[in-house]
Amino acid sequence: MDTNAEPEQTRHTTNAAGPPIRQLFRDVIADRMKGPRPPQAAMLFDSEVDPCWDDRSFLGDFYSEILHQDTCQPATADGLALVTALADDDRVPARHRFQAVDLLLRAATVAERHLAETWPTAPQHADPHSEARARSAVQAHVPALLARWSAECPAVRLALAGLAVVFPTDRTLPALTPRLQTFTHQHTQGTDIGDYVRFVLVLATQNDDQILTATEKLTDAYWTGTARGVPARPRALHLLGQMLTKVGIELTRAPVGH
Repeated sequence: MDTNAEPEQTRHTTNAAGPPIRQLFRDVIADRMKGPRPPQAAMLFDSEVDPCWDDRSFLGDFYSEILHQDTCQPATADGLALVTALADDDRVPARHRFQAVDLLLRAATVAERHLAETWPTAPQHADPHSEARARSAVQAHVPALLARWSAECPAVRLALAGLAVVFPTDRTLPALTPRLQTFTHQHTQGTDIGDYVRFVLVLATQNDDQILTATEKLTDAYWTGTARGVPARPRALHLLGQMLTKVGIELTRAPVGH
């Protein structure tokens, strides 16, 4: 499977079913989710289709329905079931599986990342109940997603590594070092992928002093920093989110070795 597709080109379709990615997502969800579906599934199954949709604009609208402007709403947790199903299906192209896992990570870390941004004040649009439900929804699906590791492409493995340190367990943390060894060999420190992988391994140590040192070193270098008074975990997850976003952009441009 092509794990490093070129950036998507704008495509228009006159098909009543909408752009190709909508049709694919609809097929996957229809096969994998029997019975009642989350409200966001209406974007896949409604008969009315936005005539301006191409793949890119549809994806933006679809993901925004689930995690709107990087904030959790009451329906977010339910909508994450759609994202998980897409991340867990090989019919979905690798770049879209990567985006799905990235969205799961962002939904699970909203509260901490926003706290890091607004410290010492509380995030203005926080919804603690919805954030907690979203985090629990993601956590419930992490074991199944991590079980795909050996069959996954390098791009998605990088995103899964982020989920593994957001929801650490005694089983998954020791596995990260050997699983990420190829990346550390192929991508040196100072590169986006190299720094991301090494930061994930620092997070896997669960050593607050090491995590704080690595966070400050990286943010002092070239990432957007946070106030030094912010607790270590929110600072680290704020940085992790930035790094994975940057890695995602790079993965659409250059090959990542197996």
